[in-house]
Amino acid sequence: MPKQSTIPTFADAFAYSLDAWQRSILFLDVMRQRGEQYDEHTAQTAPHVLDYDAELVVDGRKLDKPVNYALARIIPLAGIAVDPLKRPFVVVDPRAGHGPGIGGFKADSEIGVAMKAGHPCYLIGFLPEPIPGQTIEDIAGAEAIFLQTVIARHPDADGKPCVVGNCQAGWAVMILAALRPELFGPIIIAGTPLSYWAGVRGQYPMRYSGGLLGGSWLTALTSDLGAGIFDGAWLVQNFENQNPANTLWTKQYNLYSNIDTEAGRYLGFERWWGGHVTLNAEEMQFIVDELFVGNKLAAGEIRTSDGTAIDLRNIHSPIVVFCSKGDNITPPPQALDWILDLYDSVDEIRAHGQTIVYAVHDKIGHLGIFVSAGVARKEHDEFASNIDLIDVLPPGLYEAVLEPAREVVEGRDLVAGEWVMRCEARTLDDIRALGGNDIDDERRFATAAKLSEVNLALYRTYLQPAVKAAVTPPIAEAMRRMHPLRLQYEIFGPSNPLMAWIEAAAEHARENRKPTAAENPFLALQENMSRQIVDGLEAWRRTVEHLSEETFRAVYGAPVLQTALGIDSKSDRPRKPAKSHLHEELVKSRIASLRAEIAQGGLREALARALLFVGKARGGADERGFEAIRRLRRAHPTASQLTLPEFKALLRKQYFILLIDEEAALSAIPKLLPEDLEERRSGFNALREVLQASGAVTGDAAERLQRIERLFGLESEAVPFVARKTARERRTS
Repeated sequence: MPKQSTIPTFADAFAYSLDAWQRSILFLDVMRQRGEQYDEHTAQTAPHVLDYDAELVVDGRKLDKPVNYALARIIPLAGIAVDPLKRPFVVVDPRAGHGPGIGGFKADSEIGVAMKAGHPCYLIGFLPEPIPGQTIEDIAGAEAIFLQTVIARHPDADGKPCVVGNCQAGWAVMILAALRPELFGPIIIAGTPLSYWAGVRGQYPMRYSGGLLGGSWLTALTSDLGAGIFDGAWLVQNFENQNPANTLWTKQYNLYSNIDTEAGRYLGFERWWGGHVTLNAEEMQFIVDELFVGNKLAAGEIRTSDGTAIDLRNIHSPIVVFCSKGDNITPPPQALDWILDLYDSVDEIRAHGQTIVYAVHDKIGHLGIFVSAGVARKEHDEFASNIDLIDVLPPGLYEAVLEPAREVVEGRDLVAGEWVMRCEARTLDDIRALGGNDIDDERRFATAAKLSEVNLALYRTYLQPAVKAAVTPPIAEAMRRMHPLRLQYEIFGPSNPLMAWIEAAAEHARENRKPTAAENPFLALQENMSRQIVDGLEAWRRTVEHLSEETFRAVYGAPVLQTALGIDSKSDRPRKPAKSHLHEELVKSRIASLRAEIAQGGLREALARALLFVGKARGGADERGFEAIRRLRRAHPTASQLTLPEFKALLRKQYFILLIDEEAALSAIPKLLPEDLEERRSGFNALREVLQASGAVTGDAAERLQRIERLFGLESEAVPFVARKTARERRTS
């Protein structure tokens, strides 16, 4: 590489000036294309950014309670083989200001990796404008019909649909799953806030916004200025405000500085980012009052129109929570602390029969959780490939840990992708270690929620009638067109005559393109100036965030305000959903029933019980072991008679039997075994093969396996298990 010149020459200046001029013209041309793309996108009846063809299955506008949602089947690309016996995936995209399709806008996406794994895929999308009068509850009802339709279309599938909810779609999926648990297979929620007050001091300032704005009265005002319609562009503006350096500089500068290679990616993303949609006033008010400011979901305080309480503990399906430490919109505490809100221990999670698996990325941002190709090829690919493993995990709390497949030695032939997923058992302390609120923080947010209710009531009483009378639908539409986020697209679009010359000039620049050399000192100066601008904007962001946090803490931590709003300053326990005495009685009844079944069953039950007993010492499950089970099921016709739901039910039953009385459960194993010694030996060898798929059985697990061997009546055979294993190692060394 040539040595960089310390003294710029005239040739350097001329080369850089020509390059900068050409890049400026090409940059403006991309802005022109973005404007044209925006016009074309907004002119469509059902705009989306899917990179796949789709077939409309159910139009929500034709339901008894019409909504602007629809169910579409994703048509596989050529060369992609979809297995009709595999459970379908249903991706629900967020209606958070943008249009649908981001879950499948390229090959390396949630839909892309699910189809690659052989799963039929569906998308629940929506139109830009809501049906007048539709509510969040109406949408939940429509989505229930969509899932019923998917289930009916796949009667032979090995399990209920896996439903993926991105961002705000995640909480909508969780609400429906709590009301209609029978419709769901595993649930994957990516970047989804469920515990809206949670966070870490000094980080994640978006959670303070509701309190600093005085509550949800501003949401009502914005909806009234829209003549009953809330403009989703304001939600997008909130996202933009969280990262002013990227919004005001980095995103555009990255395009300008890499104009020869970046245009396609930039336009692809902007097609989605600029596809603003709207919501009914009732929908948005529910979201802000009940969720963002009120934080009522995890507390079990939301009720449907018929009075049914929405309790997330009613969800029977495994829940996969994917979040990131680099996400300042939905940080890990907001994605995971609902678990702490609902449960006092992992035993309580197990008592409700829930399986919760979480994965925490170290640095990816909010959008990257469901947009990044790297995340799709890693986390989402592993979730899709191992969704059946997740489905059959015993109840409890787990963390999904991914290890590069190239580093795996044992069972390498059982790994299909680039990563190996292991679900390791965790406790609530592992969730607490990610950070969260103390009781004083909870009181501050509770105070903000109370003040929001007061301010909303005052607005509705004194100001709302005048605003509604003054704003007509044409005025509201004109204000929507003038939103700054829309103007930034239209100002560079076909309607601006000053852009007419850009296309021809850009073509001339491309034909005569002369990029400057990488070692040009003016290019280094440009990069240095960019860094200084970013540093300045970042410093501004940190200052504003610090002032916002301290203001919130001072105002809503004031004892006078808390007392005036009825907040109990002596309470040492955060809000918790009420315990269900009926559930406690059902658990007692189920325990009694399971005790009576300890000695019932056959070889299947004995092997399942033994697998869980030995696996418990390892503290988790590995995808290689599950793949070994798959292969055993395919190889042995009698084993393949069990469907996946039946296999899941078998494992869960044996898990609970072990949980309530481990010694009695183990002592009963000989009673479950066949008299034929060869059959017992074959079953034990199959068990050992599964356990060794993810590596040698050592330590406590090896001792447990020896105990199982004795229970199977095989301890009198020539060489004990550990010795045989050592002999095999000698033969292969």
